[in-house]
Amino acid sequence: MSDGLSTRKTSDVLYKRCANHYRREAVARCPECSRTFCRECVTEHDSRILCASCLAKILTPVSQAKKRFRRFWRGTAFAFSVLLVWYVFFLVGQVLIAIPTKFHEGTVWQDSVFGGP
Repeated sequence: MSDGLSTRKTSDVLYKRCANHYRREAVARCPECSRTFCRECVTEHDSRILCASCLAKILTPVSQAKKRFRRFWRGTAFAFSVLLVWYVFFLVGQVLIAIPTKFHEGTVWQDSVFGGP
């Protein structure tokens, strides 16, 4: 006896169509883009079944200009993060400097405003 859940999952798969050819039923799902495709639209590469567009993305070499830009972007992001951290510590220092010396010495609580002598 089959339960309704497995029947529903099976019927959902039966109605899937190819992303490129709507009239053809889908036989595989690309693990990269998660779309379904017919037999003619998928191929096996490194023991995985991929669609043509994902396979092209994987096999296209990254150009040297893109590598240099990535290196530049990473260096810029690192420098910006160091500057941001420095600025936050600078602001914390400014706040600490702005606190009156009475507070640092512990005499602020003896002021008449706080009910001291």
